[in-house]
Amino acid sequence: MVGWFGRLELIISKLELKSAPVSKSGGGGGAPGADFLDWCRAPIASLDCMEEFNGGGGGAETGVHCSNTAGTKEQLLTSCIAAQAQRLQHPSPGIRYRNLGKSGLRVSNVGLGTWTTFGVGGCGNEETAEAVVALAYDSGINVFDLSEAHSGHRAEIQFGRILLRRAWNRSSYVVTTKIYWNTKTEGRGLSRKHIIESVQASLVRLQLSYIDIVMIHKVDPMCPMEEIVRAMNYVISKGWVMYWGTSRWSPVEIMEAYTNCRQFNCVTPIVEQAEYHLFYREKPELYMPELYNKIGVGLMAWSTVTIGMVSSKPEDCGVSFLSRSSYKEYAWKDKSADEETRKYSDKLRDVCALAERLGCSFGQLAIAWSLKNESVQCLLLGASNIDQLYESLQSLQVNRFRN
Repeated sequence: MVGWFGRLELIISKLELKSAPVSKSGGGGGAPGADFLDWCRAPIASLDCMEEFNGGGGGAETGVHCSNTAGTKEQLLTSCIAAQAQRLQHPSPGIRYRNLGKSGLRVSNVGLGTWTTFGVGGCGNEETAEAVVALAYDSGINVFDLSEAHSGHRAEIQFGRILLRRAWNRSSYVVTTKIYWNTKTEGRGLSRKHIIESVQASLVRLQLSYIDIVMIHKVDPMCPMEEIVRAMNYVISKGWVMYWGTSRWSPVEIMEAYTNCRQFNCVTPIVEQAEYHLFYREKPELYMPELYNKIGVGLMAWSTVTIGMVSSKPEDCGVSFLSRSSYKEYAWKDKSADEETRKYSDKLRDVCALAERLGCSFGQLAIAWSLKNESVQCLLLGASNIDQLYESLQSLQVNRFRN
């Protein structure tokens, strides 16, 4: 059976450290041994999604290491006032742009997931949130992921105010938001009425004339698929939405939506937003590539690691895997979090030891691991402060992969 950490050996083999190369034979210092690395093997991996970039000095050594000397925090903060032309010409090293799914929409390979920026326990005030958003934008990130359910609509409202103050060119960023269905509100279900009203309300909160991508979060089992796809086609035809996608849908449900779209001559979905990390790999690695090749649905990935919900300190690894559950609105996950911690604690310690050996944080290693899957067209990062986002961006500042 394929191991859980299939790409870790590839990371090791492609990294060239300042010190001696990582040994696969074990040894002291808590380094992973040969048994662990053999267990990590998996055939599903690619380096295509992190291309070589033209860094300074053509004669630089080949290799990758997670360095904290590629730039100071003050330099990145200063870039927040740089002109848009400079931003487009000089994005942060490692930022790449690609088509989302088989559409013509170009997105950065990493995006900002705003749950931890505007959500419960996130930035303490709007000024800090604006600094995080501005740092992301001026670093080359052009995808900002929101949801109508984030903190009682506060995320969309605050983000809309930030966009109004910053006055960025509308064509330079991509806004995504999600429509939820639940049984706790009057607007329950994914009826045509609920979808259209949700889109109109999001436009008002965001103070935008259109939203780039609207995703349907989870399938409503009580609503016909035809009604959902026709409603999404309607909001697109009105110019309120450019594209639509899904979030946490099964491959079967995505195929059903696509079939209905073709049958009723509606716009098809272009993206699925799914969880992807070291411990959740089946859907992104086995099914999403097939959906992309067959119907053109791309993958926008998130994880409890990359959005800042897991400690990046090696000494904390194995203590709390799903620390997102510490937030009140996710308190129901406390039990499952404890189970995940017990189940994966040993593996987390091995990965953290590897990250420490490479000179990276656990979060940086997780980001690099996820980006090596060519099916991940956009990986959502999260940050409740500038330090967290800066650390995540540092994981992209690599020198060069060996040929």
